[in-house]
Amino acid sequence: MALENTHFGYRRIGELLAGCHSIFFIGIGGISMSALAQLSASLGYTVGGSDRSENEQTAVLRHAGIPVYAGHDAANISRYDAVVYTVAIGADNPEYLAAREAGKPLLSRSDYLGYLMVAYRERVGISGMHGKSTCTAMCAQIFLEAADPTVMCGAELPALQHSTCRIGREREHFVFEACEYMDSFLDFNPTLAVVLNIGMDHVDYFKSIEQIRASFLRFAERTGANGTVLYNADDAESVTALTSFAGRHVTFALDGNADFCARNITHVRGVTEFDFYRDGACLCRITLHVFGRHNIYNALAAASAAALCGITPERIAAALEHFSGAHRRMERKGLLNGAAVYDDYGHHPDEIKATLSGAREMGYKRVLCAYQPHTYSRTAGLFEEFAAAFANADRVYLADIYAAREQNIYGVSSELLAGRIGECAEYCGDFSAVADALRRDAHKDDLVIVMGAGDIYKVFDLLGLL
Repeated sequence: MALENTHFGYRRIGELLAGCHSIFFIGIGGISMSALAQLSASLGYTVGGSDRSENEQTAVLRHAGIPVYAGHDAANISRYDAVVYTVAIGADNPEYLAAREAGKPLLSRSDYLGYLMVAYRERVGISGMHGKSTCTAMCAQIFLEAADPTVMCGAELPALQHSTCRIGREREHFVFEACEYMDSFLDFNPTLAVVLNIGMDHVDYFKSIEQIRASFLRFAERTGANGTVLYNADDAESVTALTSFAGRHVTFALDGNADFCARNITHVRGVTEFDFYRDGACLCRITLHVFGRHNIYNALAAASAAALCGITPERIAAALEHFSGAHRRMERKGLLNGAAVYDDYGHHPDEIKATLSGAREMGYKRVLCAYQPHTYSRTAGLFEEFAAAFANADRVYLADIYAAREQNIYGVSSELLAGRIGECAEYCGDFSAVADALRRDAHKDDLVIVMGAGDIYKVFDLLGLL
């Protein structure tokens, strides 16, 4: 059983941490947790942590002089004043139990992040069911052109030397990805809340679209009396959820009736351009080297957020032209039998449709997609949506479902999904079978996308493309 978030709020956390000089992070190898550990160290705390496995993040932390314990042991926390945990750990975690028994302050990751960010004047939170990491990466690129931001992202960014975080020297701008899962983003304190889109997902937590709409409205309300919500006027669910927001509304849309618009969109040989409008006036022409309609929305949202924070159109355009993508967001990996191979994190039907639609526009002869479904609950709850999501793929190769935190109590499988998708789909099961199928079928002028939020990236090792 996973733990729940604490909801102390930044004032109460300030009281709890008064006199604390050291913080221990349970699950420090996670992308967000490792970033929080680095930020805490920069603020003068003595920092340490533990994780059940080694990864790139733990290596980075050790290189920075932050001790990381392999595995979880109650003795690990003895020298630390406070403990921050990720809700991915179980309630029986020995470090968590020891901290609770010792009466040490125990804070969930999102609650602690909400506390840290209030020290910054402008806090830009990027939310939405899809596109958060890419839009946060675009925002980071823009703010880096004009300021000294602190950035917290859910994906590695080339602009941050392939790190997930950047710690600025100034306390002006804090750009962060705001995840909706288990309502984590309701502990954050943005001054500008960006909402890219709203839809049904995380069906193990959210039971209805009404619940999701209410959560996004509450996130917008976290901006306070002087805050702003920036949302997608082309997204019907966002409009429904946020029109009752009592604070300042700002909208963006593609060539529509919105405060910020993308007009005169063109696509030439993988390069997308559009005119960036504000209140009916063209500010600049933006050039993108990432494809797909969804990335026009991401770029428009990032540009609009930056403009609201006072960054000039010239800097916005220059930064977005330099943007080359985020880790595992249509990241090119190489060639297989002459076919171009990409890695993508998509794991929701809307994300799959958007990526494959954009891939179809790239001009390749065929689009081949190897996919690993992510969690049994999502696959079962959105089964028909997944079955319809691969319409723009010529061939689909399905690996077994990535369980994450779940047991299969739903009676769902990748084999069943392959049968529902139809003749173009093939159930492979393990990654060796996926790699064999791709070697067999990929040819020159094909586009291969290896997709999923689990560990399907291991296929690249089998293909010799790491």
